[in-house]
Amino acid sequence: MLTIRENLLETIHGGNPDRFVNQYEYLGLVFDPTVLAALGNCPKGSTSKNGWGVTIEFPENVPGPFPNTSPELVVIKDITKWKDYVKAPEVKFPEEAWAPFVEAANKINRKEQFVAPFAAPGIFEKIHYLMGMEEAMIAFYEEPEAMHELVDFLADYEISAAKEVIDHLHPDALFHHDDWGSQISSFLSPDMFGEFIAPAYKKIYGFWKANGVELIVHHSDSYAANLVPHMIDCGIDIWQGVMSTNDVPALIKKYGGKISFHGGIDNGRVDRVDWTKEKVEAEVRQVVDACGKLYYIPGTTMGGAESTYPGVYDTVTEVINQLSKEKF
Repeated sequence: MLTIRENLLETIHGGNPDRFVNQYEYLGLVFDPTVLAALGNCPKGSTSKNGWGVTIEFPENVPGPFPNTSPELVVIKDITKWKDYVKAPEVKFPEEAWAPFVEAANKINRKEQFVAPFAAPGIFEKIHYLMGMEEAMIAFYEEPEAMHELVDFLADYEISAAKEVIDHLHPDALFHHDDWGSQISSFLSPDMFGEFIAPAYKKIYGFWKANGVELIVHHSDSYAANLVPHMIDCGIDIWQGVMSTNDVPALIKKYGGKISFHGGIDNGRVDRVDWTKEKVEAEVRQVVDACGKLYYIPGTTMGGAESTYPGVYDTVTEVINQLSKEKF
C-alpha cells in the first residue's frame, strides 16, 4: 500500500495510485507568525482589522471572513497615492514566536504528508481588500502604472515572508489562497491576468520552488478555466477549489500531466443547511465517476479541511473512501 504522499505523487504524475487521494489528507498544513500577522484575528461572529489595516467581518454560517470596503473604512483612498496608505505587516519575529509552529511542523510525518505553510490572502485578494473590488477593477484600466507598482510591492512582501517561513519550517509544499473568479467567470480576462497577476506569481512560486518546495497548491474556489495556462506557467501543481462550472473532466483531459485538479464537489451543492448523507453521496459519486483516477483529487471546494455545516466534510471523506474500495 502506498503512503499518502506516494499516492498523491502517483495521481498527479499519471502513475499507478492505489486509491483516490482523499481531500486534504496529503497536506500537513502549518500556520506561522507572518501569515497570522497579515490575517489578523477575526474569529467567526466577529469584526476586526487585519495586519494591512483592512476591516474584516466573519458572520455566522458563511465559509470565511471577508473585507468591509465601504468608503469610510477602505484603506487605499487614491490608487495614485497608494504608498501613503499601504503599510506591510511585519515579517521578522523572535525565535520564541516561531517555536510552536516549528514544533507543529516537526510533528508532521513527511513520509506521509507534505509540510505546507498556509498563505493568504493572495495578491489579487490583497488588492481588492485594500481598495474595494469596484475600484480595483477600474484601476486596472485607468491607472495601470500604479497598479503595477502595487502588485510589485505586494509580491516583494510575499517573498520576504516566504524567506522567514522557509528558514524556520523547511516546507516541501505551499498552500496559497487567492480567489480569481466568480462561479461563472474569472474576475480578469486572461490577457489582463497575464499582464498584472501572473508575473507576480511566477516570481513568488519560483522563489518557493527554488528553496526546496516541491508542490505548489493554489486555492481558488471559482471559475478560472480560462486561466489554467497561466497557472501552469506560474508553477502551480494543483489547483484546489476548482468548481464544477469549470467542466473539470474537460480540464483533466486537456491539461492532465501539466497540472492537477483538487475539488469538483461544490460546497454550494453539498455544504448546505439541508444536507443529508444521501445527497452528499449522490453528488460525490457523480463527480468522481466523471473525473476519473488521474490528475484529480476528489474534494469539496472549501479552502481548508472543513465545512460550513458540521459533518459535511467528514461525510464526503467517508464516501471517497468507499469509492476507493469499489474502484481500485
